[in-house]
Amino acid sequence: MILGKIFSPSMIKVPLEGEDKEEVFEELVDVYVSRTDRSLREKILTAVNERETKLSTGIKRGIAVPHARLDEIREICGVIGISPAGVDYESLDGQPVHIVFLILSPGGDCFSYLRVLRRLALLMENPDFYPALLQEKTAEGIHAVICRFEDALTDALP
Repeated sequence: MILGKIFSPSMIKVPLEGEDKEEVFEELVDVYVSRTDRSLREKILTAVNERETKLSTGIKRGIAVPHARLDEIREICGVIGISPAGVDYESLDGQPVHIVFLILSPGGDCFSYLRVLRRLALLMENPDFYPALLQEKTAEGIHAVICRFEDALTDALP
């Protein structure tokens, strides 16, 4: 299990309070630095915002996957935020975002980064994944959904 380890219940924020992507980035980064290294807050925010200026990470069906790679990050990690109300995210499909997966990875570790993105993409292809996440109201419930869907995905892969 990869995603279940990265997105532990302590790295899940529900509900998000931010109304736009900048506020959401701050919320998610604050969750991360409150459990790791507070001195990285501004550097992470800058990296996430710079990446976002290249192309929106709001991809489809109310999901966004902002990400950044920094040398100060020792191992791949992430934070999930759920916004039942939706966030004005300037998404590629123009729709509000309800689920945000923030991924942070070491600067030189492309393999782990791409592996996590691939697994997330495979989960998002399952039409039941998105509604199952939105149904949950607690970090533990969201984590259980991720683990359940990831286990099913792992069982299905050759």
